[in-house]
Amino acid sequence: MESNIKSPGVYINELNAFPNSVVPVATAVPAFIGYTPTASYEGKSYTNVAQKITSFAEFQAIYCFPDPAPPASPAKQYTPEYYMVKQKSQPTKGDYMLIDNAYYSIVPDPNTIYYLYNSIKLFYENGGGDAYIVSVGSYGAPSKNPMTPGDQIVNPNVQLADLQNGLSLLLNEQEPTMYICPEATLLSIDNNGTLMQQMLLQCTQMQTAVAIFDIIGGRNPDPIMYPNDIETFRNNTGSQGLNFGTAYYPFIGTTIMQNQDIDYTNLFGGDTKQLEALLNPADNPNPSVASIMTNINNPSSGLSVTQNNNALINASKTYSLMIKHILFDANILPPSGGMAGVIATTDNQEGVWQAPANTSIVGVSSLPIRLSETQQGSLNVDAVSGKSINAIRFFNGLGILIWGARTLDGNSQDWRYLPVRRTMTFLEQSCKLAANAYVFEPNDKNTWEAVKAMIGSFLTTIWKEGGLQGASASDAFSVACGLGTTMTSEDILNGFMKVTIKVAIVRPAEFIVLTFQQQMATSS
Repeated sequence: MESNIKSPGVYINELNAFPNSVVPVATAVPAFIGYTPTASYEGKSYTNVAQKITSFAEFQAIYCFPDPAPPASPAKQYTPEYYMVKQKSQPTKGDYMLIDNAYYSIVPDPNTIYYLYNSIKLFYENGGGDAYIVSVGSYGAPSKNPMTPGDQIVNPNVQLADLQNGLSLLLNEQEPTMYICPEATLLSIDNNGTLMQQMLLQCTQMQTAVAIFDIIGGRNPDPIMYPNDIETFRNNTGSQGLNFGTAYYPFIGTTIMQNQDIDYTNLFGGDTKQLEALLNPADNPNPSVASIMTNINNPSSGLSVTQNNNALINASKTYSLMIKHILFDANILPPSGGMAGVIATTDNQEGVWQAPANTSIVGVSSLPIRLSETQQGSLNVDAVSGKSINAIRFFNGLGILIWGARTLDGNSQDWRYLPVRRTMTFLEQSCKLAANAYVFEPNDKNTWEAVKAMIGSFLTTIWKEGGLQGASASDAFSVACGLGTTMTSEDILNGFMKVTIKVAIVRPAEFIVLTFQQQMATSS
């Protein structure tokens, strides 16, 4: 500056007193991929757009139908359709009801089953914050036919190409740290495997996110044959990028949908004649039901769907029980959305290095299968594939808890645990972004020392917060950068500045062994 001064006077020269610092990146930002009720805001389409939101209110503004003016009933955002299918004998699979001494299976129209909307609600119920939404389209047309009782749900409206396209949009986004696609379980088994492998490959390529998987078969598992579903999942996840994936089993029974979310419009594809035949049979007429059905079929009655539905519930115990069963089935969800919320809460309260396990999921009230300790053993440790699956279990006196924190790379000493994988990603990305400030700086000792000091200060903070293990900072990490240590003269000539960082990541105490032994009394 002094060489440019020519006129007499006083000049100010400011010097930076402090070095650059590493700013921690966000660790719990899920990206949800799937189908939404709609995707538009102020005339702009948000279909096939990776859009960041910060609250469920923002999700509603962009991806939900607006409510009509009162006294009309609020707009329904998700409308699964169910059928009561008469059976010759007591069903051995799926839910059912006994009506007038006849068995009826309660089965959905598979074309109307979707998971994303309720999964996002579950995410925010569990403390979720920032998230990305990739809407790949709106809901498709119903088939107007029930599925076969006991079969796995495959929704033809959920297309592999749609979800693949949504996944590819995240290649341009560095912030998401979790990829979640609840509706992947509505694909065929083969297509589900293809999508999961692509998610793992993209996570490996980006090195910023992990994929949280749900398992086909976890919605209505057979208590004896469920290991077949686990084996199929393991066979279909491939062998690439396993340390960037984690899976949870089984599905979870939630309270996301409430009584007002299910009514007679969700039954028989809206065919009230089939409903009336069950509630007001000729051999056992119910005059109250007959009157209500007349109002339902007469739009000029002036009564809303909510009013008619409440009247039906009060007039018919059969209808009330029917709605209860349907609500229970509609509330069974893949656990990935809830897990994203649990991870967000754990990260915010304790840190990314804390395992998101031995904790409950808010809004979960039941499980389709209660795994025992022995049954979980084969999920948690698989000597052949190493693909660990985290169990969600019920414990007497404690309730339903997440009881696992492993990645799919369960045989790896480096990447076995999910918090280790996520902590390393957090450290890597934080240091990478901070190091950008030194690109094109002189590749000399001053720069090397500045980079070492910057990263060392950051890691010291993480160590003090409990993210690194060691009695002292020098035991917890080391940072090296210099000629003869991390670089050769040729590296410098080629423009490379190499920094070697070693960290002792905290690992979860997965197996606590207490050893007891009797001893002789030493005093009276």
